[in-house]
Amino acid sequence: MDAWFDYELPHELVAQEPLRNRVDARLMVIDRARQSIDHAHVRDLPELLRAGDRLVLNDTKVIPAQLRGLREQTGGRWQGLFLGQLPDGDWLLVCKTRGKIHEPERVTLLDREGRPAARLWLVERADDGQWRARPEDGELPLRLLERIGRVPLPPYIRSGNMVDSDVQRYQTVFARRPGAVAAPTAGLHFTADLLQTIARRGVGVSAVTLHVGMGTFRPISVDDPALHPMHAEWGELSEAAAREINLTRRGEGRIVAVGTTVVRVLETVAAAAAAGGVGDAVAPWQGETRLFIRPPYEFRATDAMLTNFHFPRTTLLLLVQALGGSELIRRAYETAITERYRFYSYGDAMLIQ
Repeated sequence: MDAWFDYELPHELVAQEPLRNRVDARLMVIDRARQSIDHAHVRDLPELLRAGDRLVLNDTKVIPAQLRGLREQTGGRWQGLFLGQLPDGDWLLVCKTRGKIHEPERVTLLDREGRPAARLWLVERADDGQWRARPEDGELPLRLLERIGRVPLPPYIRSGNMVDSDVQRYQTVFARRPGAVAAPTAGLHFTADLLQTIARRGVGVSAVTLHVGMGTFRPISVDDPALHPMHAEWGELSEAAAREINLTRRGEGRIVAVGTTVVRVLETVAAAAAAGGVGDAVAPWQGETRLFIRPPYEFRATDAMLTNFHFPRTTLLLLVQALGGSELIRRAYETAITERYRFYSYGDAMLIQ
């Protein structure tokens, strides 16, 4: 496989804070036909899109999934990350603490001020280092998380330690459906005003859902990326969005995905359509996707993509290469480092078209 997925990044280029004005982020413009790299800002996006194009957003909402507490047996500190709720009502989470956790074991959960707020039983170790857990009073997950949970910042931002402003800053302005444990970071660059300007220029806007999971950022640890076990994420394409996307494609407009998560939804649905013999039209869909997009890959529903600069040795970087071409994306990343672009979740962006 002709792919490049590793590079060295100066630590000071990892953005620790977002810009005060989201649209002031720099925007690297990658033109695949010309094999060119140009420089702009996110606020220039309305001029870079064309009337008849359709911008597709991910409307997932980050939940305050990070938990902190104390082990009642030892008094030791405990950290957990809520991953979801199982059909029987138990929680699924990952956690870390010093020493071995015994099954079952009770944890006192602390609120954001460090005060005892709830109790959680670690019931049973599950697969991949995950745990089944059960709140002692049966409180609904989202209600408890909203009450005491923290924004699950990635560890490269202030070692994962949130400040109050992250509650708003690590969330897109169009977030609607709770379920993600990480933000779809390309969407963080948009403001309501920018979206209105884009719409006034004749560009359609649609939304899909993909709840970003922890596996998104899992590094590729094998020499052959094809052997990397791909994670699953839950997504949905509504009937209205499918209709809008099909109309845009019939009108020869481009489908511009905002982020790799949107690409995964679009290409999952398009692959199902192709396998079903219904051509290029996409249909409503809901479920889990394990689609691993890497070079070489034939895109069926994505014409362009806005995306942030991604961590090395990740499936996200391979997806970007599959769309932009390995050599052009390698050159783009080298240019971004030379030009001092800001990297990762709170960083700058690139438009591949």
